Amino acid sequence: MSERLHGVIAEFDRAESLEAAVRDARDAGYTRMDAFSPFPLRETAALLGARPGVVFRIAVIAGLIGAILQYGSQYWMNAVDYPINVGGRPLHSWPAFLPSTVIVAILWAGAAALLSMLFILHLPRLHHPVFAVKDFERASEDRFFLLIQSDDPRFDLPGVHAFLQARRPTAVREVPA
Repeated sequence: MSERLHGVIAEFDRAESLEAAVRDARDAGYTRMDAFSPFPLRETAALLGARPGVVFRIAVIAGLIGAILQYGSQYWMNAVDYPINVGGRPLHSWPAFLPSTVIVAILWAGAAALLSMLFILHLPRLHHPVFAVKDFERASEDRFFLLIQSDDPRFDLPGVHAFLQARRPTAVREVPA
């Protein structure tokens, strides 16, 4: 074949069919797969190895780092670097430090969540090879797609076609690179 392939994609009309195909593909040893559907399919995502808590963990860690830096900088500026006792207020006045500490923690967590999500999802992605597949726009309406990528170690074009056809999809198409 003269044309390079990104993979082979199968179109299903039901979520259960997609989930069964993903389960069968995983059991057959395929590791480089992706699924597309008009709504979230948690079990299918779990079968594909999606890690739901990564962005959350990054956001929590970034929020804690931001809070520690903000609180530490306020402490340093008010109690160590330039201590001024105004009206009998203690130099380390933690109640006064909390509002800005919370605000900075929220800002750092939000920024980290956004940036990590963009990085993990490889966004912004202006083009993806599956966009060239006929009827793929129905993935956001009423169809379910399973893509087996050509860089999978077990990828064999006739074998993948036969494997996907055995799952009785609506259509099986090749995805050009």
